[in-house]
Amino acid sequence: MRIILFSILLGCLLIACTKEVQIDIPGYEEQLVVDGRIETNGFPILLLSTSQNVYTTTSLATYLNSIVTDATVSVNNGNITLQLQLFLLADLPLESQKRVAEMLSLELNQIAFLPIQVYSTTDESLLGEVGKTYQLKINQKGKEYTAETTLLPPVALDNVYWKPEIDNPQFGVCWAKLSDPANQYNAYKWEVKLITSLPNGSPKDKLFRSRGNPFFQDKFFDGLTFEFDTKYPEKDTTYPSGFKHNYRLGDSLVIKLSRLDEPVFNFFDKKIAQMQTSSNPFSTPVNIPTNVSGGALGIWAGYSPWYDTLYCVQ
Repeated sequence: MRIILFSILLGCLLIACTKEVQIDIPGYEEQLVVDGRIETNGFPILLLSTSQNVYTTTSLATYLNSIVTDATVSVNNGNITLQLQLFLLADLPLESQKRVAEMLSLELNQIAFLPIQVYSTTDESLLGEVGKTYQLKINQKGKEYTAETTLLPPVALDNVYWKPEIDNPQFGVCWAKLSDPANQYNAYKWEVKLITSLPNGSPKDKLFRSRGNPFFQDKFFDGLTFEFDTKYPEKDTTYPSGFKHNYRLGDSLVIKLSRLDEPVFNFFDKKIAQMQTSSNPFSTPVNIPTNVSGGALGIWAGYSPWYDTLYCVQ
């Protein structure tokens, strides 16, 4: 009897503590999405689309239907202002095609089949130059959006070398030594391109590749010199277990270390954090910042790359 009475009292208490919670979810409002970049010795590239309702099915078709082609876009480099034109991907210069493929995380031969139009130019007076600030202006449906990014002086690595694994000297990792300039903000992006020749004589990679979060800043190592190791972003299933991301003895790779300004780093760092935790119901929501004013989403990103070639030899 006591157990029954206790259960009834407990149930009453739980009911008494119940409170109806109402959450007002704001209505969906379509926004312009900017995905733009310019790097040293490269032409400006801009993909424009519209944001999608959270309940919309995510697919390539949905993205293609959201592409914006009715905007007027211009870029100013401090000396001249040029209006960007719409290009089909196949009509872009080869290096611009490669950058678009990297932006979309696709292979070079895949983007040729996409009916996407890109805002860009082939006017060499607008090639990216270190030290210049590039101001972007977009006019679309009566609204104006602006952004700017600066191509900062690149930072060179002190040294890069290949170190074989003790367990299997045929495979190893890439080591790099970086001396971060002191008393200034520095943010970086690490990319690699494996140029080891295939049997047909062509290089293994046509594009630069990255793994996980390739962006990092000097918040905790300002002015310090340190070494770090990296592996190949892609998995080679023909390699032995435990070495599928290693570089092999005899490999050759191009290292690309790009410097970027703080707003660009903040955008990609938060974007990748959101992507990595999006399936976790207990993760903290992330607000992705933007350097585009006027109510748009996305980024206008400047990259100042430094390159080196590493040969995997002992």
